[in-house]
Amino acid sequence: MPLQSYICKECGEKFDLLLGVNQEKSEVKCRKCGSKRIERTFGAFSMGKSDNRGGSCATGTCPTCF
Repeated sequence: MPLQSYICKECGEKFDLLLGVNQEKSEVKCRKCGSKRIERTFGAFSMGKSDNRGGSCATGTCPTCF
């Protein structure tokens, strides 16, 4: 499920939601005020430093390294 970022056009609340592939946008509403006047925005993301083995740490010893 992709994490999608939204902003409420009524109260300005910014929030992220995990939406299923089949979930309708009409079902989405602001968690603060309940408005359905929301707009999808671009969320921030990070690209971690990677070594030549595809891992995320320089030593290759952390649990996220493959």
